[in-house]
Amino acid sequence: MAKVLNNLKPQPLWDIFEDICSVPHPSKHEKKLAEFVIDFAKKNGIEATNDQVGNVILRKPATPGKENLKGVIMQSHLDMVPQKNSDVSHDFEKDPIKPRIEGEWIKATGTTLGADNGIGMAASLAVMAAKDIEHGPLECLITVDEETGMTGAFELKPGLLKGDILLNLDSEDHGELFIGCAGGINTAAKLPFKKEPADKSMASFNLVVKGLKGGHSGLDINLGRGNANKIINRILFEGANKYGLRVAEINGGTLRNAIPREAFATVAVPANQKDAFVKFTKEFEKTLKIELATTDKEVVVLLENTNLPDAVMDLQSQQKYLNAVYACPNGVFGMSADMPGLVETSNNLAIVKSENNNVCFETLQRSSIESQKEDVAAAVKSVFTLAGAEVVQSGSYPGWKPNVNSPILSTMKSVYNKLYGDNPKINAVHAGLECGLLGSVYPNLDMISFGPTIRSPHSPDERVNIESVGKFFDYLVETLKNI
Repeated sequence: MAKVLNNLKPQPLWDIFEDICSVPHPSKHEKKLAEFVIDFAKKNGIEATNDQVGNVILRKPATPGKENLKGVIMQSHLDMVPQKNSDVSHDFEKDPIKPRIEGEWIKATGTTLGADNGIGMAASLAVMAAKDIEHGPLECLITVDEETGMTGAFELKPGLLKGDILLNLDSEDHGELFIGCAGGINTAAKLPFKKEPADKSMASFNLVVKGLKGGHSGLDINLGRGNANKIINRILFEGANKYGLRVAEINGGTLRNAIPREAFATVAVPANQKDAFVKFTKEFEKTLKIELATTDKEVVVLLENTNLPDAVMDLQSQQKYLNAVYACPNGVFGMSADMPGLVETSNNLAIVKSENNNVCFETLQRSSIESQKEDVAAAVKSVFTLAGAEVVQSGSYPGWKPNVNSPILSTMKSVYNKLYGDNPKINAVHAGLECGLLGSVYPNLDMISFGPTIRSPHSPDERVNIESVGKFFDYLVETLKNI
């Protein structure tokens, strides 16, 4: 593929990022990219190894005269979130990401870009390969499976890393330093249903909710964007109560850490209620556009005629499933009293899907307070338990408690002021950075997270600001010089 980012600065970083884009690396399928990183290290004379779970660790000695400085670990992750628009043909396990320049931004073509966390990875590799950057002892830790389970961070063993300071390169607002993050837990449920033959006299439709922005279930949860699973359930719920609607299939959302943008259902309604149901969906779309005029004005509700399915859910199962989705909390639960504007606790109703005579649900609860995380997780579990579902909770990970007296925070505030004549914002983030887990394994690490400006991560609208990438890299380099 011809290079399209070859006239951007800093050129080494953009060259590496474009190479990263050319290697498929969705979560759980990062082996080829890990091999690329190991090969890159060998070509540049950098020590490189994999640990038992597939994390990549690189090491580079200090530049002469800097041997006594504290060691720094630059940390990023290998995997990207595989999201695409429904009208785009793309196999994330085989096809390269196609970046393009669009004004001041880099975007992909109908898919996620992988700037989260490809830019952070590219920055650390560019530093490791450079011959003209002053630094103390350096390590890179590039983890696997951050986006779907933080497997690499969970499985990291004590004693592998030697550094004293960890720079997490996985934040998405240039000019902000993040010193804390939320913890999270997954709650999955499986609700069995029985089937019964569809009444041959019924009319059948494919119901589609699309056009929503979606986004990161932590960073974007406070923006008031529509959740496709919640929206389509409102239509199904009302349709069942007023028009005798029956559900044959449901499929909404794709990833537990992405706000669902699209949802699809196959339904049947009595023939004498067909026109009334069609009218209702048209009116409901107008209502949605009013409700979401500021946050999701492109929302669309489509109703298409289709062949009548052989079977539908039995009525009792359907009622349990629709009531459970309606009752399941979604969105922001509470805001932080200590950091204005920071979401403290939330839930994302990420996936609702019928398969093998079960409706399967996946949700993700987040909170910067452990007890609140457990509380909202118990609330979600209770909803599905009351409906008669089998509920499993997994993947619980801790948050990262802010340390306002952190030495690296002091250093980076000073460096930022010298570079830009201003002070960085100090913040915490309502997302699951790996710092919480890494800090539990290496409790003496002094940690901070920063990055370039990335918008709409975890969605096909993902984009990274070109100018901010240059500033981010300069900031990283100057920080290493001033440890």
